[in-house]
Amino acid sequence: MARPAKFSIALFASAAISFAVPAAAATSYPTNVVAEYVYACMKANGENRTNLDRCSCSIDVIESIISYDRYETAATFRQMGLVAGENGALFRESAPAKAAIAELKRAQAEADIRCF
Repeated sequence: MARPAKFSIALFASAAISFAVPAAAATSYPTNVVAEYVYACMKANGENRTNLDRCSCSIDVIESIISYDRYETAATFRQMGLVAGENGALFRESAPAKAAIAELKRAQAEADIRCF
């Protein structure tokens, strides 16, 4: 009879600990990055519930394909490439910039196929 009591106490203790410790984030991308992506996606595709679901799906697919570090690198190259003239040329024309942006475009294309 002592075994079931010990098992019950251990089970209760592990359940109590799991409720006390916050759950790990469901996403590896920061919340503000996800929100910004969904917001921009909805601005481009229409601001309604259907597109909220599609845009949320899209960032989830992108996240499943490329890590946040690689996403951030590609987004930075893309944004800095908008700078006019020589200042933006490095971010538009370098091999690392082209590779990073191409990887992000492939992930976005896959997200479009799956979500839209």
